[in-house]
Amino acid sequence: MAKNNLKTIREDMLLSKTELARKAGISPLTVDRIERGYQCRVDTKRKIINALGMKLSDKKKVFTD
Repeated sequence: MAKNNLKTIREDMLLSKTELARKAGISPLTVDRIERGYQCRVDTKRKIINALGMKLSDKKKVFTD
């Protein structure tokens, strides 16, 4: 399992899993799996970081692995 801060950041931004998924162009199930620590592709990480309005250089703030 991969550690990440996605759930905390998403909740701090008052976004639901569905809203984040829509912005990122991925499924809500994928967001849920990532928040529970499952691995994901680099492209998916990029989509999530962009959907959160962050820079790619901020990836360590979201994905600590």
